Formats: sequence, C-alpha cells, structure tokens
Amino acid sequence: MNPRPRFIDIHIIQPVPYANLNRDDTNSVKTMLYGDALRTRVSSQSWKRAVREHFQDKLGDKALRTRRIGERVAEALGERGWDQAIAERAGAHVATGSSIKWEVAKGKDKQPITNKILTNALIYLPEDAVQELADIAEAHKDALTTDFTGKGRSKPESALKGKIDKVLLKRNGVINLFGRMLAEVNQAGVDGAVQVAHAFTTHTTEVELDYFAAVDDVTAAKDDETGSGHMGTAEFSTGTFYRFATVDLEELVRNLSDDYDIALEAARELAGQFLLSFIESLPQAKKNSTAPHSLPHLVHVAVRSDRPLSFAAAFEEPVRSAQHGGYVARSVQNIDAYSEAANTLLGRDRVLHAGHASLHFDKLEHLGERHSSFEALVTAAVATALAEHPQ
Repeated sequence: MNPRPRFIDIHIIQPVPYANLNRDDTNSVKTMLYGDALRTRVSSQSWKRAVREHFQDKLGDKALRTRRIGERVAEALGERGWDQAIAERAGAHVATGSSIKWEVAKGKDKQPITNKILTNALIYLPEDAVQELADIAEAHKDALTTDFTGKGRSKPESALKGKIDKVLLKRNGVINLFGRMLAEVNQAGVDGAVQVAHAFTTHTTEVELDYFAAVDDVTAAKDDETGSGHMGTAEFSTGTFYRFATVDLEELVRNLSDDYDIALEAARELAGQFLLSFIESLPQAKKNSTAPHSLPHLVHVAVRSDRPLSFAAAFEEPVRSAQHGGYVARSVQNIDAYSEAANTLLGRDRVLHAGHASLHFDKLEHLGERHSSFEALVTAAVATALAEHPQ
C-alpha cells in the first residue's frame, strides 16, 4: 500500500534589508543564540499574524479576536438604528451571557465604566458571527435593555443561556487552519493544522543603533535658533532568514467537515492559500521607516508521509559570507545539501513530492522539480498532497 500524504513542509530563504520586523518589550530587535552565534529572530506569532492577515484578505474569510465582544455587538446594534446607550447595555449583557468569565472595564481614573465589559479570555470567532450575536440581542431586546450594574449575572443573561455559547462554537476557514484556544466554552477549542517556526538568520548578525532627530519646523524657520524637537535611537538589523512551516493535512481535513469529499475540497483551497500567504507575507513593524518589502529567493516545498522535517539544523553552524559578500547563495547551498543528507538518513520513500522555485539558482539537485513561479510550485504540491484517495 502506498504511503499517504500527511504533511506539507515549506522552507524559505529570504534576505531582509535594514529593518526591525519584530520588537521585544523594550523595542529592541529580537535575537537568539544558536550554534553559539547571535542571530536576528522574528517570532512565529509575529509572522503568523502577518500570514493570517494576508490569508484573510485573499479569501475574504475573516475572523475576529477580541476581549471586547460586547462593544463589537453594540456597534452592530448601533448600525441597525439602536440608541447608543441601549445598544451598549445590550452588548454588555451579550458579553456576560456566555460561559466566559468577565470583568467591568475601568477608565483612566480606575473607576468602572458602565456597560463596558471585558471577557477574561480572548474570543476568536468568525467576524460574521457578530451579526448573529446582534440578532440574538434583537430577539431579546426587552430583556437586555435593563440597567447593567456589573454586580454579577442577573436575569437578562438567563434569556441568553446557551445561545451565546452556541455562536462562539462557530468556525470558518481561518479558525480551522490556525486553531483556537477557548477553554471556558466546551468544545470551542480547535487544534491548529499549521505549525510555524521562529524565523532566524542563517548567519551571525549584529544589532545596529540608528540615531535620529526630528526637526521642529517653527524653530527651524527662525534664523537665530537651531536644534531639533526630538532626538532618539532605534534598533535595526539586516540578514538572510530561514523560515519554516508545515501543514498537518489530517488535522485540517478533520477540522473542516465529517463529509470527506467536502473537507478535501476545502482543504485544497485553505492549504494552497496558506502556503502562498506564508511565502508573500511580511511582518509590518517599522514598515513606514524601513519599507523592507523583499521576497524569498528560494522556496522549497515537500509533501511527506511521516513527520514534518525542519532544515534549521543546516544553519546550526552559521553561514559565512561569500568571497564578495552575501549570505543568500551559501544559505541556499546549505538547504540543498541538508535536504539530501536528511532524506537519505530518514528514507527517500517518505518524500512523496518535492519542488522549488527560486530567483536565480539553477543547479539545485536535491530540492525536486524547479517551477517558474511560486503559484505553480504550490499548485503542484497541493495537487499531490490532496489528490483523491480512499479514506
């Protein structure tokens, strides 16, 4: 019996110019120590958010993550012509009508804000589910427009018992792909079908400090006064990044539908768009002052039957620059060589399909068929991974 596709792995080599794609709590460039060498790092959460936003824009299948679901419902009710105060009151009751614990929001003066409710957990649900919650509010308008005191769950919420949780269970393609953690509502959790690694530079990097000054236009217009209105420093770095992600096909199909044929068709669209979004996305931090909009110089995709396989270890020994400078070419060579060694060690029969697309690298012997575009590369991989086959 032929092995069945289980994972689609994607590996990327991408140079990024002067930038700070992902900052820590002190606005510093994120770094990591790997192979006893300092590397620039971009967290998986940061890049995954960029992927998710690109993915949603392309498919038009949006999801909302918020603690302020009551306020969002109040906005929807306001758009339907409700009085603002009554809409806010109803939205507050909707927020407290689920199984999720909540608290009354406080203003700058630390005093509670009437009708402003924050759920203790972030709620992640399809954006169009907000309209369903607004429908429920309208159906119980008389019960929900009483004064909200914030002193516990009162009678208005009892009219919503079970109804709000039912909406919070709803999913869409984004949630089925990326997963959802919502422990306070039974059966609301969804195991993500994608795994994304932290991106890191294939070589040693250094963080650079950029001194800047902002000119005060009024002061600058006076001949007898000089100086800036503000001065400061910011951290940046440059580097060639290795990026890796994998799609668990079985988990994705299981998340989508009990009807295998329907799930398979949806999985093709979601997996394909995820791969394209992973290729094309870039975190947006400092974009206005750095515009680091580069593209990958190499993308390698492999369909595997056994387990995901990261090539991060190909860069445990940091890449050294070429004779005339640059890290991309040698990073690509490392990927090619590591792929051959790792797949020989594990067994070549576990790789059911492999291909690559690159900017200008013609002699890559171990990364499968070369494709002329990213789209052609992804299309070929998804066609192999999610072809019709028995359950």
